[in-house]
Amino acid sequence: MAKRGAKSTTKDDGGWGKLIRDVVVILLLVLGIHSCVAKPFYIPSDSMMPILRNGDRLIVSKYPYGWSYSSVSFHLAPKVAGRIFGKLPQRGDIVVLEHPVTRIDYIKRVIGLPGDTIALRNGELSINGKPVKREVQPMLSIPVDPNLPGPDSSLYRFVNRDAGGKPVLELPIVRETLPGGASFDTIDMGPGYATDDYGPVTVPANHLFLMGDNRDGSADSRVDTVQKGLGGPVPFDAIAGRAEIISFSTDGTAEWYNPLSWFGALRSGRAGTDLRPERQGN
Repeated sequence: MAKRGAKSTTKDDGGWGKLIRDVVVILLLVLGIHSCVAKPFYIPSDSMMPILRNGDRLIVSKYPYGWSYSSVSFHLAPKVAGRIFGKLPQRGDIVVLEHPVTRIDYIKRVIGLPGDTIALRNGELSINGKPVKREVQPMLSIPVDPNLPGPDSSLYRFVNRDAGGKPVLELPIVRETLPGGASFDTIDMGPGYATDDYGPVTVPANHLFLMGDNRDGSADSRVDTVQKGLGGPVPFDAIAGRAEIISFSTDGTAEWYNPLSWFGALRSGRAGTDLRPERQGN
């Protein structure tokens, strides 16, 4: 006779099965948020200097332009044409995209919209036959650290010493204002670069022309895919989201085994930087 009050030997609902289900649910939730709402993004180069520096961490929103295969994080979706609730970016927006060939994540600025004719002569940009407004700014001084200049950077020639003998980057800045009023700083290293002369090229329907703010150090729509560029205007479907804000930035001195070094590696003044361009009146 069974003892009164004995527990039934049913399978344990709190075992490995429940743990696996919980982990799967969490992973799907993270994937859904990353793909549909927002995701973090790491800057690995100097191609978007001066606004973005190697070591910056950003928040990229996924919904402003609708959703396509490129919206799905970790490149899990097959390349399928079409976009849900698609809305074109504005000139001047900073966007994250999948490279149309390699599917590696890139970050660039929208310069040309469908139907625009883009040309550069001696480094000076024109859109639809009209030169873009350019204003030379004072030299920008930025401290050198292990993350800056970044790997394979074109900026080492601008490393100098400040009054205290510390290494700094002294960068030549030109402020551009695009049609529509978006205004932002670029780096112009002077004449003699292959990307100084380009086009004219008319942007096809459902495509965008993208450039880096470090104009002479960016593999973008002006550069062939063989040289890691974008190979011309990029399909709108390749755009994954819009860069919104810098969450934090590190100078490359952090050691993973020493949590105290993580705080010391934070760059001051970077967190909270708004990445939407100023927009002047037409």
